[in-house]
Amino acid sequence: MNNIYVYIFIMFAVTYLIRLLPLTLIRKKITNKTLRSFLFYVPYVTLSVMTFPAILEATNSFWSGLLALVSGIALAYFGVSLFGVAVCSCAVVFITELIIKYI
Repeated sequence: MNNIYVYIFIMFAVTYLIRLLPLTLIRKKITNKTLRSFLFYVPYVTLSVMTFPAILEATNSFWSGLLALVSGIALAYFGVSLFGVAVCSCAVVFITELIIKYI
C-alpha cells in the first residue's frame, strides 16, 4: 500500500461517492420542514465554522483578533456595509498590534 496512486484513487472514490449519492438517491423535492430548514442553514454554519478560528489566529495576538471580531460584529449589527466592516476591523487589528508592540 505504499503506492501513491492507490491513496489518490481511494480519496477520489470517497469524495465522488459523497457527492454522487445524494444526487442519485434523492430525486423528489424534500417536503419535510425540519430537514429543509436544516439544509437551509448548513452553508452559513459551515462558513462560520471555517471563518471564526481563522479570525482569531490570523493576527500576531489573540487579543487583536478578538477585538476585531467584536468590533466587526458590532458594526455589522448597526448596518455598516461589508466593506466598512472589513476596513474598520483591519484598522482595529493594526492599532491593537501597535499598542501591544509598544507596551
